[in-house]
Amino acid sequence: MTTVYEIFNVNEQLSKNLGIAHKLALPKIQKIVINAGIGKQKEDNKAIEKIKKDMSLLSGQMPVVKHAKKAIASFKIREGMPVGLTITLRKKKMMEFYDRLVSIAMPRIKDFRGFSKKSFDGRGNITIGIKDHIIFPEISVENVENVFGFDITIATSAKDDTQGYELLKLMNFPFYN
Repeated sequence: MTTVYEIFNVNEQLSKNLGIAHKLALPKIQKIVINAGIGKQKEDNKAIEKIKKDMSLLSGQMPVVKHAKKAIASFKIREGMPVGLTITLRKKKMMEFYDRLVSIAMPRIKDFRGFSKKSFDGRGNITIGIKDHIIFPEISVENVENVFGFDITIATSAKDDTQGYELLKLMNFPFYN
């Protein structure tokens, strides 16, 4: 069975660039995590359901609602209130989402030049912020009442940022210099 990495010829080039001979030692994408904060809609159940519906459309699976662990009076949050939504994608859904993100959604971002290499966390994982969820073609702009943003974390098995950068660069992730 061929993998996505073999289809893109990433393994051969990555092995040359990093000097890693064994195929199983090469870095790979392990998971993609999508997080969205509910923000001002924390008490509006209809708005939360619309955000859940939109997130499930763009990812292909239902998000999990995260609840507040503690009450924070200054933010008017009580313990147990919904504060965010999260989705963890793996394997086939992860690669489908990655392909749509890089080839379709990112070119639709206004004034987009790429992401910085400084977005890596030191262990080869990258977190990017998307301001408008309507950049995905699955979302119909006519039906959207509230535009929301979310964070996407791409977790890799890379040992450091240079390995993660090489992997994502070979998989057509847009970086600027």
